[in-house]
Amino acid sequence: MLFRHARILLTLAVTTLLASTPAALAASFEELVMPGKVIAGHAKYESECSKCHQPFTKAGQSRLCLDCHDKVDGDIKGKSGFHGRIAGIQTAECKRCHSDHLGRGADVVQLDRETFDHGNTDFVLKGAHRAVTCDRCHKDKKPYRDAPHACLDCHKEDDPHDGKLGEKCHECHNERAWSDTAFDHKDTDFPLQGEHEKVLCNACHPNERYKKTPTTCHACHRLNDTHGGRYGEKCDTCHTPKAWDKPTFNHDKDTDYKLVERHKDVTCNACHTSDDLYDEKTPTTCHGCHRNDDEHKGRFGEKCDDCHAPKGWRDTAFDHDTDTDFPLLEKHAKLDCKACHQGTIEKEERGTDCYTCHRKDDVHGGEQGKVCDKCHNEKGWGHKVFFDHDLTRFPLIGLHAVTPCDECHLGATFKATAMDCDACHKGDDEHERRLGPDCAQCHNPNAWNLWRFDHDTQTDFELTGAHKGLACDGCHQRPVKDKIELSSACGDCHQQDDIHDGGFGPHCARCHTTEAFDKLRIES
Repeated sequence: MLFRHARILLTLAVTTLLASTPAALAASFEELVMPGKVIAGHAKYESECSKCHQPFTKAGQSRLCLDCHDKVDGDIKGKSGFHGRIAGIQTAECKRCHSDHLGRGADVVQLDRETFDHGNTDFVLKGAHRAVTCDRCHKDKKPYRDAPHACLDCHKEDDPHDGKLGEKCHECHNERAWSDTAFDHKDTDFPLQGEHEKVLCNACHPNERYKKTPTTCHACHRLNDTHGGRYGEKCDTCHTPKAWDKPTFNHDKDTDYKLVERHKDVTCNACHTSDDLYDEKTPTTCHGCHRNDDEHKGRFGEKCDDCHAPKGWRDTAFDHDTDTDFPLLEKHAKLDCKACHQGTIEKEERGTDCYTCHRKDDVHGGEQGKVCDKCHNEKGWGHKVFFDHDLTRFPLIGLHAVTPCDECHLGATFKATAMDCDACHKGDDEHERRLGPDCAQCHNPNAWNLWRFDHDTQTDFELTGAHKGLACDGCHQRPVKDKIELSSACGDCHQQDDIHDGGFGPHCARCHTTEAFDKLRIES
């Protein structure tokens, strides 16, 4: 308690003394009560305590520090740099870290380089920077905060580009190593895609020239232009960076002429032959390109696609069956066009009846008319002729139905063919025409030995008695040309048997019967 009173009295005495003495005396007194020498940097202000202290208060001391250290003040206000990043810095006092009056050579910064965390600054140490010693960047007698931040401040001599790429090294490089570039060409106006990603930088940027590098295809690939400039300089209209031989140009969508089938495999210059692709008038008609390929020599006109398809000349799209009134069947389907079409097809008036083409093939000599398909079909002239003989005046029955046509129709003559039996079977007549030419009176088409003739009902001479057992040629002994004219009188046949030598006349039946000559008919 006594000590406290003494301190108060001493303070009052000093204050009264300072107030009543000249300034020089006051300064000497401040030095007298100063706890120690200030650092060399503050030495010029040592006699002016008011530069750093305000009487009877400690609240404004930090403000006085920042009035001199305006760069630190700016960091705090801007929340940047080491001081600006410290938590609670706005209310913190400078003397918490920085004490003075410790002598001229005192270290008021008290920085431990071994433990200092550079992450609390605006320049975080990464990669190779972590191994760099402090004095490589922080020079003696210069504030730490004034150390350079830009890459070229330290690495100007390491720049292989000699400043041609500017000073923003970090746009391409990182802290790990110079060769480990972080530059991404996608951030430029020319992203690298496809094969461009594999190209070395100096292939496009010779002599480290990076500015004003041309970005058009033709500027770099003029010598690679297999078209020789004929298609202009806009290579990307058809090609992509993936590969020259994989164009993106879509002929189907980008032109009025779709490429289908074999046209897809045709090289561009097969059709585009002029020096300027965009100005040329490439024909789009078949005949425009294939005039020399026309094996019809123009006979079928210029509309090739009426018959042919892009699959190939031989694979025709023309369907004769549906596109004309004459379907091609069987042998007709295998014929060459020119076998029928021998003139210009568009002007040709071609008949569709058989006879127009087959007049020379008509073995009938026109006798059967021009409608050949009444009997024949397209499989062949002799293939299953479907003429119906039953619809004629001579229906085919029995063995006639299986007889080949040419056995009756000699020389392919049909209309004038005789229908009587004798016309065909004269050589088969074992009766030697003794029974006349009308075989059908006894025989039928099923077989010669299947005959049936009733002499009693079919003639005027009924066979009775011994007449029943006689062979036909027993009475019919002479050939007849047309009609059998044989007498029914007994004497005409039995004249040589007449033992009466004609004495009783020719009418034997008056006495005799047909049973036998020795059996007489006696009338009472």
